[in-house]
Amino acid sequence: MKTIKSILGILVAALFVNTAIAGTPSAKKATTLAVDTKESKIHWLAKKVTGQHEGTIAISSGSLITSGAKVTGGSFVIDMKSIVCTDITDAEYNKKFIGHITTGDFFEVEKFPTTTFKITKVAGSNITGDLTLHGVTKSITFPAKITVAGGKTTATASIPVDRTEFNVRYGSKKFFESIGDKAIDDVFTLDVTLVAGK
Repeated sequence: MKTIKSILGILVAALFVNTAIAGTPSAKKATTLAVDTKESKIHWLAKKVTGQHEGTIAISSGSLITSGAKVTGGSFVIDMKSIVCTDITDAEYNKKFIGHITTGDFFEVEKFPTTTFKITKVAGSNITGDLTLHGVTKSITFPAKITVAGGKTTATASIPVDRTEFNVRYGSKKFFESIGDKAIDDVFTLDVTLVAGK
């Protein structure tokens, strides 16, 4: 009788273990995808009291870490020397404007040739990460949209950046109260599109 009970106990235990194993989902493997710098892009927009300017800037490298259809990490590097203004049609004025925003008054691209962003947390559609701009690193959070199609992962986001938090103070009312209509908004926007694949 004891033998029968022992055998039944072993069978029940084996059945329980097999059921538990069958019901355990396999862990999704993390995959690192290289950012396609030709398909990826950034559009920037900066406003002032009397108008605005916009343009593009290149992504020089990056990667996205994915698990299934979710992005769990990653980073990208912006080439600060690639800044282009697309709304100033006069060639001489355009050159003067680019010279102005890439030198000491603004981004000092010779001293700080790159800007980097590294993801530190993903919570739902919100991405948090460390932005290093003009030699200063700050944590920022923004919503992003992730899509997976045709073997590629695309992440898009509109990222507001307060330049004064990165010691870019030219034309800011925070530091020059009497500047009047020459004031430039502290916040500029980076519309980022990252396309990554194996």
